[in-house]
Amino acid sequence: MRRIILLSALLGVLAMSCTTTQSDNQKQETIFEQVAQQDDPIISIAPNAEIAAKGTYIDAKAVGTLAYEWGYAMVRMEQAMRDYIDVPNPKPATSYRAPLNEIGWAKRLPTAKDKDMPTANNDTYYMSAVVELTEPYILETPDTDGRYYVVNVFDMYHNLTEYIGKRNTGTQAQTIALIPPGWNGKLPKAVDKKVNVKTPKVWLWGRLHVLEGEDVSKVHVLQDQFTLKTLAEFTDKGKITKTTTLPEMPKYPVTDTLRFYRYLAFAMSQNPVLEEDKGLVGQFERIGIKDGQFDEASLNAFQLKGLKEAAVEAPLTILASMYSSTTTINGWNVATKLDDFGYDYGFRSLVAGPYLGGQGEKEAMYPIRFIDSDNQPVSGVNSYRIHFDEEPPVNSFWSLTLYDATNKLFYDNELDRYKFSRESKGLQINEDGSFDILIQNEKPENTDNWLPAPKGGYYLILRMYEPHEEMIELKYQIPQMEKIK
Repeated sequence: MRRIILLSALLGVLAMSCTTTQSDNQKQETIFEQVAQQDDPIISIAPNAEIAAKGTYIDAKAVGTLAYEWGYAMVRMEQAMRDYIDVPNPKPATSYRAPLNEIGWAKRLPTAKDKDMPTANNDTYYMSAVVELTEPYILETPDTDGRYYVVNVFDMYHNLTEYIGKRNTGTQAQTIALIPPGWNGKLPKAVDKKVNVKTPKVWLWGRLHVLEGEDVSKVHVLQDQFTLKTLAEFTDKGKITKTTTLPEMPKYPVTDTLRFYRYLAFAMSQNPVLEEDKGLVGQFERIGIKDGQFDEASLNAFQLKGLKEAAVEAPLTILASMYSSTTTINGWNVATKLDDFGYDYGFRSLVAGPYLGGQGEKEAMYPIRFIDSDNQPVSGVNSYRIHFDEEPPVNSFWSLTLYDATNKLFYDNELDRYKFSRESKGLQINEDGSFDILIQNEKPENTDNWLPAPKGGYYLILRMYEPHEEMIELKYQIPQMEKIK
């Protein structure tokens, strides 16, 4: 009897819950119907408690989504820069990490066993330097005798401020001054180039070309000739004020559904809002972000609900920009905004995520491939062929690299082959300049031109360093990836 009474009570509660939900949905439909039926609902409809609840929820969700799209790149940069100055001991040969205000170089190309960086290239040694510009810093680069190199200067919004290297400034020895915001002092005559940065920290991200099979000891000698000094060190004048640490970045558990907004507030406390973004960022006050703080207590339940939903949905809008902000050529997604994202904050955030440090199209282009000629996700269970009539049109060099989709790293295979490029020994080019690349998991009888793939999903990147104008203008038809079985 008691069980029957308890069951009846439970059914009654469920019925009331369903009735309440149906009632809420009906009210919501009524509100939307009222708005839809008015020529100017702002004038025609009087605010009430129901509208206030629904409206504040929608507003918080919309502003929270925009804050995520705008701010993720800066949050990612703050997190990554702290990682990049955290030098492991012992330091792996593939690691480019270095203490704050110092240059770090990788001394070996990565393999499938190296996990330090997703979607790394297998063409260059990477360089990294996180610099806190307490005063101007002087970067000195050696004469590389025509060898390709580039040092990208990124601000903390992942905006590319300058290129130093072969294409833009040449390969002769150079002396470059990195100038912090608001500094108006005098530089020594030895400085060849001045680079003004908009944030107090700057990230130098470099690449130095390594030929397959060459004696890398001479490359290591070149690396050691890249130097970074404060202006006081360079001139032997003034007090040296090098900083050695960055303020600790707070950490929040994944269970904290508002953690992104807390990270964003911290990142904003470390960097000035750019002049062109001040109108946008002013809107964030409505979701409790102001003066480098996130004031959760100032928000009502409807706003908090909207922010929590935005934190789940905004990453999807960022990921979707791979398609909405790129051009598709024969199944390859090609981006041409990396030099100037403009107001496409979602795409900037996408690049700052798995493609952190990506360069603009004049320096390099990175067509990426996820699908085959049948518009199906590429998979190692199938066999594919990419036919090139000739080598990709570049002034420096190109490479086609494969990545395991499960971890964005190289696929471990018996040939230790992760890419093909002009100097790859396994690449056979026909007399007329054409060549085919075979991509599959199963080992073929002839392994020349075979790029091994995992059994599951993967993706390809065709890197093109200093592409020709026809590629920059998206006129070059990148070869299709044909499924052959």
